[in-house]
Amino acid sequence: MIHDGEIAFGPGEEFRFIRRLIRRFGQLAVGIGDDAALIHVPRDNMVAISTDTSVENVHFRRDWLSLDEIGYRATTAALSDLAAMGASGVGILVALVTPPESRKNLDALGDGIARAAVAAGVRIYGGDTSRGPVLSLTVTVFGNSRDAMRRDAARAGHHVYVTGVFGGPGAAVRALADGAPVPAAWRDRFANPRARIREARWVAGRAARAAIDISDGLVADAAHVAAASNVRIALHIDRVPTVQGVDAIAAAQSGEEYELLLTSAIPIDCVAFADRFGIPLSDIGAVTDGAPGVQLMMNGVPLEIELRGYDHFGHV
Repeated sequence: MIHDGEIAFGPGEEFRFIRRLIRRFGQLAVGIGDDAALIHVPRDNMVAISTDTSVENVHFRRDWLSLDEIGYRATTAALSDLAAMGASGVGILVALVTPPESRKNLDALGDGIARAAVAAGVRIYGGDTSRGPVLSLTVTVFGNSRDAMRRDAARAGHHVYVTGVFGGPGAAVRALADGAPVPAAWRDRFANPRARIREARWVAGRAARAAIDISDGLVADAAHVAAASNVRIALHIDRVPTVQGVDAIAAAQSGEEYELLLTSAIPIDCVAFADRFGIPLSDIGAVTDGAPGVQLMMNGVPLEIELRGYDHFGHV
């Protein structure tokens, strides 16, 4: 057996690769080497678990993103699901499928995974490695929550809020696909999204009850909440903050934002939120009774147009 600190591994290329990743993870790595991770859950809390897969040429392209950014984005996308539940982050498991000829060049991938873990305040508890024709990352996240936010908790009379600024990822993907220059603000929102875990915990403590992370697009994900809660949601898309150069219609369809849409029965202090987290919290609509769905509004006037959500398969 070959020892790496307190962890023993057998010989072979797979374990050399794992040891390299562990060394790069440093103190973020916890107990890697056993058959399963052991997690202590605070009393009276629920465990929140989610998993997310990112596949080369489906969810990302290597000519658009560095390996560090690929690792970071895949991990952040999974962690964003914890934010949507109002759960605190505890740790992650990472399953990597790598082409054999690329494995020696993937140290930067581990750096991106670690960067996302540090940003979210979580540790790395292990995972799995295998080989395959394309690069693939499956990230399983776990956290805990006493009062989880849920998609089915929106009620008539609730305010509808969103965190952050919209439109950057969708605009960046369109520009990349067209071979056009990508403004730095667009690219940063695409390549370096943030999992809003701390922000979600803050609003959950101030009466937010329903939430979803925006991966398919604001309108599409609002429709998921409306369906789960059996309510109608009026969205004033002119109230949605957008990145410079992106209009409200495009921003409402932009996917992979990893911001939060949430509802609350009482007003949330948007100024206090912005002062604390450095990003806006915007009141963009209301939950009403009626047929489940989304009614789009612009400057107080209903919009009779159909907006599509983000299509992972149509943008690579």
